[in-house]
Amino acid sequence: ALTVRFLTRRFIGEYGDMEFIYSHNLTVDGREILLHIWDIPSSQEQAEDGSSEEKRIQWADSFVLVYSICDRASFNILPLKIQFIKAAKEGQSQEKVPIVIVGNKRDLHHQRVVSSEEGRLLALSLDCGFYEVSAAE
Repeated sequence: ALTVRFLTRRFIGEYGDMEFIYSHNLTVDGREILLHIWDIPSSQEQAEDGSSEEKRIQWADSFVLVYSICDRASFNILPLKIQFIKAAKEGQSQEKVPIVIVGNKRDLHHQRVVSSEEGRLLALSLDCGFYEVSAAE
């Protein structure tokens, strides 16, 4: 939902468990940039072996890991995923891999189980960026 919202400015609430690769042109600081976004639902990722995940990590230049502020389990798996990404990407070079943690569903604050502070602290401890957003809003 967050990827579609970013690309189209529309919110669609329900998705299946399919992965998609989106391409999108974006102008940043007067330069045209072509983004390729490989959007993978967490449920599919968990069902696959490590070699599929490794292939995606090698393909990507940066990572946005999204969790639901209403789902503790989606937050709790982030440290392991980030360690896996860093081991795979930073092990090859000395460059820091850009990773951003995004807490989604900020509009559902009445169902919140993960605080903003927890998200910020996790990102800080893992040297990642952090945002909290609402794909719906």
